[in-house]
Amino acid sequence: MLNKKELLDLQFIDARARMIDIAAFLDRLDRHDGEADVRLKYYKAALLILLEDRPDRAKTVLEAFSDHTAEISETAPFQGASGAPVK
Repeated sequence: MLNKKELLDLQFIDARARMIDIAAFLDRLDRHDGEADVRLKYYKAALLILLEDRPDRAKTVLEAFSDHTAEISETAPFQGASGAPVK
């Protein structure tokens, strides 16, 4: 099993690149006109989860983007992942 330094040596550059991609995505959103929909709210809530010191961040972020309703809406234009209500 790797220690923390070894894991950082292996994955730091890749994780850093993904964080820069997220920052660039948010910058692009800021430069565009109009209102965002609820997906941005879920996205920002998920980012806050990443900052928490907890062992289940991946699961909690996935749940932040998951729709937990059991029934299909008759008025939904499609079934897609738009996020679960933020608690």
